Amino acid sequence: MTAFVTRILLAALVTVIGVAPHATAAQPDRPNVVLILIDDMGWRDLGCTGSDLYRTPHIDALSSSGMRFTQAYSAAPICSPTRASILTGQHPARLGMTDWLPGRRDMPSQILLRPQIATHLPESTTTLAEALKQRGYRTAHIGKWHLGAGEHGPEKNGFDVNIGGTQAGSPPGGYFKFNTPTLKLQPGEYLTDRLTDEAVGFIDQNGKHPFFVYLAHYSVHIPLQPKQEVAARYQAAVKPDAIHTNAIYAAMVESVDNSVGRILQKLDELSLAENTLVIFTSDNGGLSVREGADTPATSNHPLRTGKGYLYEGGIRVPLLIRWPAAAKAGTTCDVPVASADLYSTVIAAAGAAGNPIVDGQTLLPLLRQQDGFQPRALYWHYPHYSNQGSKPSGAVRNGDWKLIEFFEDGRRELYNLREDPSESQDLSAKNRAKADELAVDLARWRQATGARLPTSNPDYVRKAARQ
Repeated sequence: MTAFVTRILLAALVTVIGVAPHATAAQPDRPNVVLILIDDMGWRDLGCTGSDLYRTPHIDALSSSGMRFTQAYSAAPICSPTRASILTGQHPARLGMTDWLPGRRDMPSQILLRPQIATHLPESTTTLAEALKQRGYRTAHIGKWHLGAGEHGPEKNGFDVNIGGTQAGSPPGGYFKFNTPTLKLQPGEYLTDRLTDEAVGFIDQNGKHPFFVYLAHYSVHIPLQPKQEVAARYQAAVKPDAIHTNAIYAAMVESVDNSVGRILQKLDELSLAENTLVIFTSDNGGLSVREGADTPATSNHPLRTGKGYLYEGGIRVPLLIRWPAAAKAGTTCDVPVASADLYSTVIAAAGAAGNPIVDGQTLLPLLRQQDGFQPRALYWHYPHYSNQGSKPSGAVRNGDWKLIEFFEDGRRELYNLREDPSESQDLSAKNRAKADELAVDLARWRQATGARLPTSNPDYVRKAARQ
């Protein structure tokens, strides 16, 4: 039998049994990309990261089939800056977007006034979606945008479609009555499920082409609105001495887990899993204060505090990456990595051309367990008062050492994260040389990135003078 005849018979067989050639749609140098970003999910909010209440079998399976990063960090302790960093590869300080949009207004009780912030992604940057479109990808934004309105929305930043994304930071109408120009829930629908429907549908329709799905769930952000029957089941399972005790939040986590399971199932059904890069992460640490609820949403214990703070609980996040072409199943990585690295990783995997200036580096050497990833310091700049109670500050981590600098009075706190991951022992007085070294490094980095600093509040000064 000639090679030509063999090819004809194989083609006929594919036609007869109805096997769609999805597996060859995305070439090895152009893998499909599914980026799942959860809103406010804490570092410990998964079964695979140690939750004693939340059940996440599908996300745990994703972890088991790829690499779990144990020391992954968000670019900021709140949402918009981290989202901007993921989509551009640049640090929020460089972008001038250091707070959620439009940001918390200044108050007379503040010692400092916030610096001006950018209200949308810079037009001079190339977003991840724009870079992938240039490589022939079909691109979808599904869920939360919160990076600029109108002419600065997803459609103007490289996405072929936008479903549900606006300038809103929390779900307009909530999880049962969500309503935006591009998505309106029908009676009985739950937002997390509907966004998953849209993502699955896009994959189904575009599986014969390289695609990029950015599924940015509004969940598990407040308002805490779960499916009541699921919450009731968790309420019966809560243990008084557990770290996680919020049954309502647990139910929302389960809906997110089901979403991930459906995405992975669709990739399997279409024979796309082998050549699809799947990334799962969060935009900041878990909400650990009573904001918009009777009890805190979650606990990041043993990490300190949560969303809004530059302590570990506010910036350490779950990060799972599955790409069979690169990552061995069931592996973990303890190297500190950050949000901006995701941009560089996808750009490198797709062979795309991204921004000439980036603040991250590709994680492919770590995924492949090869040399090539350069150790570096990680930096944070949050010159704002947060809704959760933190004050303007900056931070740097270099190796095991982490310094936090508070802008109101210049106070510094120094921690050794290997010996003290809960940041309970301030070593700044005991090891002043290391504190000074990191403070100088942090100041140099701020200057290099053009980081904007807060200024004195004249209203507060006048009030203090009268006392």
